[in-house]
Amino acid sequence: MLTRFFVREIPVYGNTILAPMDGYSDSPFRLICRELGSAMSYTEFTNADALLQKRLPDSVAQRLKYDASEKPMTFQIYGNDPDRLVEAAKRVVELGPDIIDLNMGCYVKDIAERGAGSGMLRFPERIASYFARASRELRVPVTGKIRLGWDDASRNYLTVAKILEDNGASLIAVHARTKAQAYHGRADWDAIAEIKQAVKIPVLGNGDVKLVADIARLKAHTGCDGVMIGRGAIGNPWIFSGRDRHEVSLDERIALLRRHLALNLEFYGQRSGLILFRKHAARYVAGLFGAAHLRVPLLTAESVQEFDDLLGGFAEQIQTHDAHFFEREPESILRDARPMLQ
Repeated sequence: MLTRFFVREIPVYGNTILAPMDGYSDSPFRLICRELGSAMSYTEFTNADALLQKRLPDSVAQRLKYDASEKPMTFQIYGNDPDRLVEAAKRVVELGPDIIDLNMGCYVKDIAERGAGSGMLRFPERIASYFARASRELRVPVTGKIRLGWDDASRNYLTVAKILEDNGASLIAVHARTKAQAYHGRADWDAIAEIKQAVKIPVLGNGDVKLVADIARLKAHTGCDGVMIGRGAIGNPWIFSGRDRHEVSLDERIALLRRHLALNLEFYGQRSGLILFRKHAARYVAGLFGAAHLRVPLLTAESVQEFDDLLGGFAEQIQTHDAHFFEREPESILRDARPMLQ
């Protein structure tokens, strides 16, 4: 298999990667995406303070579980204190990740305004301090995921990118919007291209990748080493296999939905697994004929049997009436999708 790029000495055999998304990029969804072609895995982000507790909270330990098939495996952490971040990274590296990533992209107010996530972009000296120590003291590569800056008046992405490279980072992933933008407006792919030209370490481009064609367009426009896909993969993990939603048959869609549910039930247990899967189910069927009437029942199903009955009835309805596969074009479905945390 062709090596696309290296994270320090670690080869990555592909150029599309599932983005870390809070509430979405858990073990079951990562496994689905890896099977379909995502080239490496990132956990949901984890608070450094939680990692430094005497006993690792069960919820945190669950976030950090992974399957051997996911390697190279990246643990993503966040915080606002460089020294505590280093100590948290040292503790979590004992769980066996291949890479430790620092989240500098989360725009959520409670995180960013405390100086963590994208809030770190306002304190370049803290970024330098963390990466200088982490790259020296950890045995695994350290990487960072950034936005373009806090707002349009402080787009310091080139400064931050050079700080990362100069202080030992082995890769930069770039969501091409500012913190203030959240997911509004168009991602600035020109900024990703600037970063790629400014540094010698690998760069992953992220933002506005909704269709397979967008992957090639982003790579051609920016020269980035790989493409990170977040919201565009929810309900459409086939994008990692080079297929758009409308190219996937109904039978295959239903089969994968059921497999994803089974993985959720195994990982979280029957009750929690079903509840946590509902949001995925709604996105798998979004835009399909009759899905608008199915959405609320799926989101409120109280048992696996009820959920499965709803799904079976939905598939039968489409097949019986020989209905057109999509009520709306796939592009409009993705355009209307609600933003997810990342």
